Amino acid sequence: MTPSTTPLTTARRPRLARWFTDTGCRHVVGILACIFAVFPLLYILSVSLDSSGTLTGSNRLFESFDLTNYINLFTTANVPFGRWFANTLVIGIVTSVATVFLGALAAYAFSRMRFTGRRLGLLTLLLVQLFPQFLAVVAIFLLMINIGRVFPAIGIGTHAGLIMIYLGGALGVNTFLMYGFFNTVPVSIDEAAKIDGAGHARTFFTIVLPLVTPILAVVGLLSFISVTSEFIIASVMLTTPEDQTLALGLYTLVSGFQSQNWGIFAAGSVIAALPVVALFLFLQRFIVSGLSAGSVK
Repeated sequence: MTPSTTPLTTARRPRLARWFTDTGCRHVVGILACIFAVFPLLYILSVSLDSSGTLTGSNRLFESFDLTNYINLFTTANVPFGRWFANTLVIGIVTSVATVFLGALAAYAFSRMRFTGRRLGLLTLLLVQLFPQFLAVVAIFLLMINIGRVFPAIGIGTHAGLIMIYLGGALGVNTFLMYGFFNTVPVSIDEAAKIDGAGHARTFFTIVLPLVTPILAVVGLLSFISVTSEFIIASVMLTTPEDQTLALGLYTLVSGFQSQNWGIFAAGSVIAALPVVALFLFLQRFIVSGLSAGSVK
């Protein structure tokens, strides 16, 4: 009997086939999915390190290592990247914090209180989210023009007005998501606090909020990501280059017919992704539990 046909080798083949059927195929699919997801990121990083400023010259990944695009991003006179970055951070952080706070208040009220119109309000919040926000661009534009005539601080071309629009669009779905998570907190905790003399405000801030930290982190992260990458509403609201966000500013780098610089655009995209990645890594321990618990309820 040759070594290739020994009983041990014959026994290993079914086990190998069984392992591939049960587990191995999942590893293959996972590896292919990772390659599919990582390749665009590597390509953008490679383009940002290529001083040619074109996409056709960057077909070979990391063929050159040059920081010229990153230097030009901060030194070019007509590219206020620092202002765009600061504007994006301010708008994103303020919108995320306000969304989490107001959404938590609304979710607590829907979860713990019984009032007229409660069920209709929840249904309305769910139905409103079926329509994309950009369908109301014209209405938002006309509304903000009229508001700006009375209150210029929140009219067209202001960050405060843009934040208010973002809050109006984000509170619905986030309130419904938080509502599902709040329902997982036993009502007996509220009743025990009420017996000890605590009101709704003290129960909410000192007892319930620490218990729902995972969903607060999830909503804050999702809100920050959606705000920093939003383009349509921001392009209508922000009219001057210095007040624009990263999404608008980076678009101007490649929107010209003969003035496209993909190298600087790629460098700006890499830097723009850093706050989102940092926030994700900081909140990752809350993300899985926050999404799963809210969705199950």
